[in-house]
Amino acid sequence: MDCSITVIPGDGIGPEVIGEALKALKFIGKKYGHRFEFTEALAGGRAIDETGLPLPPETLETAKKSGAVLLGAMGGPRWDGLPGHLRPERGLLGLRSGLGVFANLRPAALLPQLRAACPLKDEVLAAANPEGKPAFDLLIVRELTGGIYFGERGRSADGNSAFDIEKYSRHEIERVLRVAYGAAAARRKKLCLVDKANVLESSRLWREVAAGVEKDYPDIETSCLYVDNCAMQLVRAPGLFDVIVTSNMFGDILSDEASVLTGSIGMLPSASLAGVPGRGNGAGGRPLGIYEPIHGSAPDIAGRDIANPLAAILSAAMMLRYSFGLETEAAALETAVGAALDRGLRTGDIAGHGAGSGGIAAGAEKIAGTREMGEAVLKALE
Repeated sequence: MDCSITVIPGDGIGPEVIGEALKALKFIGKKYGHRFEFTEALAGGRAIDETGLPLPPETLETAKKSGAVLLGAMGGPRWDGLPGHLRPERGLLGLRSGLGVFANLRPAALLPQLRAACPLKDEVLAAANPEGKPAFDLLIVRELTGGIYFGERGRSADGNSAFDIEKYSRHEIERVLRVAYGAAAARRKKLCLVDKANVLESSRLWREVAAGVEKDYPDIETSCLYVDNCAMQLVRAPGLFDVIVTSNMFGDILSDEASVLTGSIGMLPSASLAGVPGRGNGAGGRPLGIYEPIHGSAPDIAGRDIANPLAAILSAAMMLRYSFGLETEAAALETAVGAALDRGLRTGDIAGHGAGSGGIAAGAEKIAGTREMGEAVLKALE
């Protein structure tokens, strides 16, 4: 199978972690007989430095012609002084908008190898867990191209006030709800809509649209929570949740909260899709997607070979699954990540937690750098 991939390494630690993901993809291609065609493009801070724009037009055109985009983090303090429309983050928002990727899938599961890295007690993790185990496995589906991040914004003439408008259409809400319901149907058949309908008119529209869409999925157990209550329940009983669907800003915040429960934000991948999995304009009729770790560019540790590459590698696995339909290959990559952790290898963000837990004997945990962790994943793929 031939697969075209636009690679945007990004800023800070982006090139380091994406480099390890590319090694894993090349190994997968060789092992399973696929040809991955990689085209590197610029966006974010590096693009500003080289072109003056956070998203050069040629980058967007290249991405549109590919089957998927593999993306590193964007931004850093060196560009903080730029006006809003020229900041690196505008490159990311422009890429999402330009490719029409409206549904962001962010899985958050507690791997048994990293149990000790989770700050919650066993009895809290076991609460509401379907199997009564100290674990959780949830998916946050975040609307990605609407809401306050894309709404009208500005400042008063005297500069003493500012505004950002939260705005959603029925179409924007319905299409992401259908992606979330489809995901729930393939999982434990539970969906929770998270909003602030007691205060926000836009959230009340979310509930109205959801009431109509819900009728098409009678086998899915649907519930609603206010976002503040959801944030509380995530640390009180994360096992309550299967699929959470919510707006752009709420999804951004809640997924970062969930990442802490998994042990580190360096473990969480994401997929941003332009359609429902199984349909769309990507390879084999699958949706075009942007795949990226949810962590930031972490410029303070860039170039030091200490960043965690696992979220980037797991993002590559999501790409194999959703944009190219390569389920066996995706599962192999995910299994290899688990195998590397089984050996006791830990990057600094997940180190110091696992000794004597998750099957690792006390004292057997080993600190690994970015490249060593990537090599361990490759070794497990052999």
